[in-house]
Amino acid sequence: MATVSPQDKVNALDKFVGVCKFGMMTTRDPASGKLDSRCMAVTAEERNGTDYLFFTNTHSHKTEELKGDPHVNLSFLDSSGQWASISGTAGVETDRGLVKKYYSPTLRAWMGDQGDGVHDGSENDPRIGIIRVKMTSATYSITDKTILGRLAEVAKGVVTGEQAQVNTNREITETEVLALRSA
Repeated sequence: MATVSPQDKVNALDKFVGVCKFGMMTTRDPASGKLDSRCMAVTAEERNGTDYLFFTNTHSHKTEELKGDPHVNLSFLDSSGQWASISGTAGVETDRGLVKKYYSPTLRAWMGDQGDGVHDGSENDPRIGIIRVKMTSATYSITDKTILGRLAEVAKGVVTGEQAQVNTNREITETEVLALRSA
């Protein structure tokens, strides 16, 4: 099996996440200890693919959860069974320059206009922030095989009793992430 560099692993993960666009972000409610998951759209990736950014309403419950416990999990799944699980820590950033850098007018639909000239869903709306998830590690399973290639692998497994090699499973370790962050 060929050795894959940490940057190549992150590039493959980022490509998959980019195609999925939407994933589940899991946080922990500090009061109850309950895990909460919600669908989020990836806004951008930064720092050699080790940071994922998401727009958020800074007045939402998830921002309170992140203040109490910054540990999160991001999970992505597509219809062919490829998946990714990213562990990390998250914080809410309200830097207007960062918000403006990635702002899209479609955010108005999610934020709404409160009619006060300030809370209008624009790039200057103080409710709009960015959740930055700093990856600590990741595990994912992707494939470069076509649907016919995957079906052939399954058929081969049925006939021979060998495990089907449909997806490639990879792990990005904390050590690899730290090295990429410092590059």
